[in-house]
Amino acid sequence: MSKTKSSGSTSLGRDSRPKYLGVKVNAGQKIKAGMIIVRQRGTKYVPGKNVKKGKDDTLYANKEGLVKFSTKRIKRFNGTQRRAKIVSVE
Repeated sequence: MSKTKSSGSTSLGRDSRPKYLGVKVNAGQKIKAGMIIVRQRGTKYVPGKNVKKGKDDTLYANKEGLVKFSTKRIKRFNGTQRRAKIVSVE
């Protein structure tokens, strides 16, 4: 038995599983309480009315209703501004 693999095979052939991030429910769609609206890394989308943020920055619906997306300027602590996408359920 050999210690190493034969030529032609590689030890770097592994790949991580996909994370399935992104928007799961579009604007105007009906949603129930507890359903996931957006899966994200960081806060690309900000929670608005009736939306809660999980520890991995996932946005959940807090109440039943219609999903609404809007934009708003948010001022940072260093004085610069950023345009944030706000997700709310109404």
